Amino acid sequence: MTSLSKSLLARRDAVLGPNMSTFYQEPVHLVKGEGVWVWDHDGKKYLDCYNNVPHVGHCHPHVVKAMSDQAATLNTHTRYLHEGIVDYAEKLTATFDDPLNTALLCCTGSEANDVALRMAEAVTGKTGIIVTNHTYHGNTTAVSALSTTNPSKFGKSSHIRHVPAPDSYRPPEGDAGEYFAEQVKAKIAELEDSEHGFAALLIDPFFANEGFPDLPAGFLNATMKVVHDAGGILIADEVQPGFGRTGSHMWGHQYQGITPDVVTLGKPMGNGHPVAGVVTTAAIMHEFRTAFRYFNTFGGNPVSCATALAVLEVIEQEGLMQQAADVGAYAKGRLQELAEKHSVIGDVRGRGMFFGAELVTDRTTKAPATDYILRVIEELRNRGILLNKIGIHYNTLKIRPNLQFTRDDADLLIDTLDQVLSDVQP
Repeated sequence: MTSLSKSLLARRDAVLGPNMSTFYQEPVHLVKGEGVWVWDHDGKKYLDCYNNVPHVGHCHPHVVKAMSDQAATLNTHTRYLHEGIVDYAEKLTATFDDPLNTALLCCTGSEANDVALRMAEAVTGKTGIIVTNHTYHGNTTAVSALSTTNPSKFGKSSHIRHVPAPDSYRPPEGDAGEYFAEQVKAKIAELEDSEHGFAALLIDPFFANEGFPDLPAGFLNATMKVVHDAGGILIADEVQPGFGRTGSHMWGHQYQGITPDVVTLGKPMGNGHPVAGVVTTAAIMHEFRTAFRYFNTFGGNPVSCATALAVLEVIEQEGLMQQAADVGAYAKGRLQELAEKHSVIGDVRGRGMFFGAELVTDRTTKAPATDYILRVIEELRNRGILLNKIGIHYNTLKIRPNLQFTRDDADLLIDTLDQVLSDVQP
């Protein structure tokens, strides 16, 4: 680690407090980004295969200009009338299927999921929530309590129930979709027997943090019916699969062939600018607005809306959803070829610009290569490739580049990974 990085870490600890997480044994000190590339303070260039925040590319000029122009004109809150939030909400909701035609804007995905939980309470009059046992939906008090991977030090919340995360590499016997629905149904019964009752199932329809298992379209059909039959709602967290990342559809739930009751949005929405949102039906929005007095000073401000609108324009004008489909399929195919050479690759999966490989110590037992993957990620970083790990066992390469990623970029990634798997022995 350079003396500059050591000094910066020390200053960070002193003024921001200890235990702020960083990637890698020697943190990367970034100073510049452009397209799919970032540079550190020494001028070293890295291929960014991880960050979904700059969704249409680091520092995209159209987005930067829209942000700058609006910031130089007006920025205020939504208690004044302004066309920006209406223009954006109309364009955003047009990408959804009916009856998802109203939107609420906030600043972070955590806030969006927090609002969604309140919508569920407003509609059902109940507070019980079901999530998977390897989920993450944000860091407010309400949504951080949902996670088993970052548990509260103040004990479990009695209104939350967990179901096993889907695992296509180690599937249950029988129909996986029916199995998941039965697990949800059992937890609904538990909540209905409690003082909380059942309000909502909250899931990422791509199950990204769970390791993005390969699940067929229709996997959630039985679960959707179970939720609605019990009087609850389905909340789809689209922070990771949304905005065309899967390539085939604008939203992850559309690939699944379902229409959730509430959809939450975050990180990619403003290409790095803090803007997030909730899309739902007019009826649910009415119930929420009636039950709760909600105002967010920065949510839906003119600068955020101009920035977010520019992101939608870039996705459409540059054909980035189609590029995600093409490049993602190409990269996944190359990973599958790599699996024929390296037995440590147990499974290859993903859709569009979200793909990866699960590393195992033994293909027969499917034992997770949890320690080995850390060494692989470190060596990739040393060779100019940034990515990370994810999944139930934290042994799956999480490759989630922005939508400007090309076939040439995929070749550089896969060729480098090939070398690292050859050089770094299990």
